[in-house]
Amino acid sequence: LVPNAQKNDIEPILVSLGVGGRTQAVMAHEGEEFGYVLKGTLAYVEGDRRYKLSTGSSFSIRPGDNHYIENIGHTKAQILWVFTPPVF
Repeated sequence: LVPNAQKNDIEPILVSLGVGGRTQAVMAHEGEEFGYVLKGTLAYVEGDRRYKLSTGSSFSIRPGDNHYIENIGHTKAQILWVFTPPVF
């Protein structure tokens, strides 16, 4: 969403996932993350914990385990995901 965001303190990304799609696992790292579900039904998976998210849901985490987002709904899903420091 922001060109050359890797040189900034935060990095926002727009993630689109088809039905059954999932992000790559983000390895444990320092920093924080914030996500806002723009549309769809998702699962946020961290270690052995799984949280259901739907349109309008948000999350804020201090990652300690590997984690990923998975589309568990029946339609395309989109999420605004913000990292600090940038990881992509």
